[in-house]
Amino acid sequence: MLRSEGDRLKRVVVSTPQHAYFDVATHEAANIPRLADPAATRRQHDRLKDTMISLGAEVVDVPELAGHPNSVFTRDVALCTPIGHIRLRMGLEVRRGEEAWMSRELEAMGEPRIGEITLPGTVEGGDVILADDVAFVGLSGRTNREGARQLSSLLSKMGYRVRITVVGQDYLHLGGALSMIGPGMVVCCRGAVPSDYLAGFEVTEVGDGQLIANSAENARAMEALDRKGMTVHGLDLSEFRKGGGGPTCLILPVTRGS
Repeated sequence: MLRSEGDRLKRVVVSTPQHAYFDVATHEAANIPRLADPAATRRQHDRLKDTMISLGAEVVDVPELAGHPNSVFTRDVALCTPIGHIRLRMGLEVRRGEEAWMSRELEAMGEPRIGEITLPGTVEGGDVILADDVAFVGLSGRTNREGARQLSSLLSKMGYRVRITVVGQDYLHLGGALSMIGPGMVVCCRGAVPSDYLAGFEVTEVGDGQLIANSAENARAMEALDRKGMTVHGLDLSEFRKGGGGPTCLILPVTRGS
C-alpha cells in the first residue's frame, strides 16, 4: 500500500543491471546518452540497495527485461497506490513492453492491477508524485494530456486532488525538479513550478538543476535538508547519470508507512 511518498519506504522494486543497460547496439535508440562501466554500475546499484535495506526497506530485485536498457529505471513503468498498481504507458516508444513486464512482477507480489493508461495516453512514473491527499502530475515529453486525464480519473476516485503542471524543458520528468521528503514537505528546484502549485506544503527551495541524482551533484539540496534536521544519505550514482537517471528513477516504491 502506498498513499504518500512522504511516508517511510517499506518495500521497493529494483532491477539490477546485468546486460541490457550496457547493450551498445540499442544505446542511441534507448535515449541513453553515455555507455556506463558495468562493474562500477553494479557496485553503485548494490550500494543503493544496501542503503535501503539498512534503513528497514524490503528490496525486491527483479530480473531485467532483455532488450530494454531502460528497464533498470523501474520507477517509470507503474504507479503503486493504496489499492493496487496502475499500469502506465511509456512516452519513450522503445520502452513499450516494460509496462506489461512490471505489471506481471507486481501481480506476482500480490499487488493487483487496478487500472491502466491506454492509447493515445502516455504517462511515465517520473511525472507523478503522490503527496498526502494531493497527486502532482507533470506534462512532459513523456507524459501527455490524455494520459494525465486518464490518470486523474483513476486517482480522483481514490480521494486524491490532482494538480497538473507543464514540466520545463530543463527536466525530463517532474520528479527531476520536485520531491516529497516527509508528510506535508517537499523540496523543489527554484522556479521549476508555479508558486501556487505547491500551496499547502512546506517547501524547501534549492538551486537550479537535477534535484534527485547523486551526492556530488546535489550538495545544496543536501545542505538544505540537513539544516532541517534530516539525515541525507549521499550516494555516488554517476554510472546511472550516464543513462539520464538517479536514485528516484531506480526505485519503484510499492509500500510506504509511518
